Amino acid sequence: MNQAVSLAKELIKIPSTAEKPQALTRVLQVAQLRLKGFGVRKFISDKTPSLLFYPGKTQPKKFKLLLNAHLDVVPGKPGQFNPSVKNGRLYGRGAQDMKGGAASLILVFKTLAKTLNYPVGLQLVTDEEIGGTNGAKHQLKNGLTAEFVIAGEPTEFRINNQSKGIVRVDLVAHGKTAHGAYPWRGKNAVSLVTKTVDNILKKYPVPQKEAWRTTANLSWIKTDNQTTNKVPDQAEARLDIRYLPQEIKTIKASLKDLVALPVKLKFVAFEPAQFTKSTNPFIKKLIQATHKITGKKPKIYSTHGGSDIRLFNARGIGGITFGPIGGGLHSDQEWVDIKSLNTYQKILTRFLISYT
Repeated sequence: MNQAVSLAKELIKIPSTAEKPQALTRVLQVAQLRLKGFGVRKFISDKTPSLLFYPGKTQPKKFKLLLNAHLDVVPGKPGQFNPSVKNGRLYGRGAQDMKGGAASLILVFKTLAKTLNYPVGLQLVTDEEIGGTNGAKHQLKNGLTAEFVIAGEPTEFRINNQSKGIVRVDLVAHGKTAHGAYPWRGKNAVSLVTKTVDNILKKYPVPQKEAWRTTANLSWIKTDNQTTNKVPDQAEARLDIRYLPQEIKTIKASLKDLVALPVKLKFVAFEPAQFTKSTNPFIKKLIQATHKITGKKPKIYSTHGGSDIRLFNARGIGGITFGPIGGGLHSDQEWVDIKSLNTYQKILTRFLISYT
């Protein structure tokens, strides 16, 4: 059996979702068994385990290249953790995102890491699907650094060099209650909140079709008032804003300017955007390796969602997502193309060797 498929099947069988810490440990153990003889540093943060592999006994001060894979998956039905092969595809929860790609990364690292004349590492984390705070971010806080990172997310051999950042804000308003028949005696908190919501949605409207621009989504509006004939004196709303990389330094100020007093704005979450210049030398080398193996120059593209690469970019480390072909992301019919796993390994092998 294809080694990548065999390993991917082992990984898929483990329901490594965020709420199952024992499964997260077990899925890392499967990988570690394949990497006996390599140096390994074990991390744990808020019960979330992750591993960092390297050739030799001592972790390099700085990796030239770091391969990143997450072995956590979104929840699925029990049958999805029984992998199957049909028509050249491997089906199962996480086959595409990203246990198929992870298996390929593990095998490439195992084959090449000790033969290269520069430091290369393999990072395996188990919390990418819920933000990466206790995996990649925790490792970075504890001494991990590199020149460049490749995360094996499914990109169909395209190179993803940028993605939007995330800002989540709460709008809170306090008004004055009154009887609904005499609204002039009160101050409607819902109306106060919606005025600011309207300002934000006008600034960042929902496009009619996919577009590379900042967007805002009104997630919810709520009030303590449940009575029809009463002016609500309390209300709040939450918005989910996805901003472009070039707005990372200005987006907070822009949102503050849109607030209609006396509404108060609270930043609930702020996640950096992902961005590495397409002219980065590592990207150029990867383009050459992909072209040589597939006969096609890979497209460099942007995504609306994020990955752990943004955490590296926030520390000045370049990185991209680049992975095999698949489909049915997070669905009941998630799959990865088996032939593409082999192609992926060939591309990465050529890429890594090009630096020797």
